[in-house]
Amino acid sequence: MQALLLLLVLLLPSEAGAEEIIDGVESNPHSRPYMAYLEITTDGGYLASCGGFLITQQFVVTAAHCKGRDITVILGAHDVTKKESTQQKLKVQEQIVHPDYNFFTSLNDIMLLKLKRSAKLTIAVNTVPLPNRFKFIRPGRMCRAAGWGKTGVTDPTSDTLREVKLRIMDKETCKDYHHYDYDFQVCVGSPSKTRSAYRGDSGGPLLCAGVAHGIVSYGRRDAKPPAVFTRISPYVPWINKVIGK
Repeated sequence: MQALLLLLVLLLPSEAGAEEIIDGVESNPHSRPYMAYLEITTDGGYLASCGGFLITQQFVVTAAHCKGRDITVILGAHDVTKKESTQQKLKVQEQIVHPDYNFFTSLNDIMLLKLKRSAKLTIAVNTVPLPNRFKFIRPGRMCRAAGWGKTGVTDPTSDTLREVKLRIMDKETCKDYHHYDYDFQVCVGSPSKTRSAYRGDSGGPLLCAGVAHGIVSYGRRDAKPPAVFTRISPYVPWINKVIGK
């Protein structure tokens, strides 16, 4: 039940407020060309949003709990309320959830989206590299998360892409999350700071030195760090297998 409540904090119908970065800054327009904004129609018919990131011209990575009845991916966006000339709006052909994803524990919270047509690579739309399967991001590193949405628990949403610096923490910092698994998840954000990923950032990347090492998965309702991200490196063989098909 705890994991369910935490997931609902990160993925809510748009009427409840899109999700965003807390205590971050606005990104330079199109400085993160791999960022994807997901417009989701849920199984219940509600509208929701998530983040994601482009890894090939036809595949986007996001969180498994962002699955819906229908998803449209917007690439090349900075302000998602405007029809920017850089934007590419692409329908998702297939939502490929990791076969071992567990909604109640949030383990294996990763999904691949196969686009109906390939994205066109431009200055505003490009891919981001993944780590190799043996690359384990260690505690102490400073990384960044990015997304669209709320800039505070009670603040209005942001229309533009924002980002925040976050520190990788040791496993003890996430001990209050009962299902936290250090081998498959990353503990992110110092409890002494207010910086955090929050509502709607689900599925967005954790970027360390330009490489996507994590995926926003879940956090606390009050947005107090740390939050839990899916660790990407263990899933690289699965990703390569799906893309290879």
